[in-house]
Amino acid sequence: MRLFVALDIDEAIRERIALFMEGVRGFAPDARWVTPASLHVTLKFIGEQPEAAVEQIKQALGSIHAVTTEIHFRGSGFFPTQKSARVFWVGMDAGPELASLPAAIDEKTAALGVSKEERAFSPHLTLARAGRASGSPRWRKGDAPNRVFQRLQEKLVALPALEFGTMSAREFFLYQSQLSPKGSKYSKLARFALTAHDQ
Repeated sequence: MRLFVALDIDEAIRERIALFMEGVRGFAPDARWVTPASLHVTLKFIGEQPEAAVEQIKQALGSIHAVTTEIHFRGSGFFPTQKSARVFWVGMDAGPELASLPAAIDEKTAALGVSKEERAFSPHLTLARAGRASGSPRWRKGDAPNRVFQRLQEKLVALPALEFGTMSAREFFLYQSQLSPKGSKYSKLARFALTAHDQ
């Protein structure tokens, strides 16, 4: 089973981003655009795990004590660079509480033998990928200048600063990702609540 941990996003924000994607999709027709219904903020990609490991992972995630956090969805950019763009994303501003959550998840899953992250958490929402490319933010062998997002980049320069709204993250989820020719299908396996600041 391919597993990952993520935050869901509020419906109002999802709708605003979906409208934006509809308006700009035509400027990068060769990109693979994410379906708005599957938009989420990845906190940790766990990868392939045997079904027997799922309960242990759920217990580990359930033992995390993290607080709710406000997240502002604004701005956009490209990974790994503008010129060699493989991923088009929407940015997020949040307090230090958001960064501490993936760090805690990393610690708990590492104790179960899952590889630790090599890079600092980079909060973003992936909207589109160039071809069959990976969604990883870091530079990959084979990344080279391409024109997949060139027209979109030119268009974005002329647009006002992107603002999609603010939400309070109150929970996170363990997801299963199933790959298919039509793209990935995500199913929630478990929900974990975040604690309010005053508790």
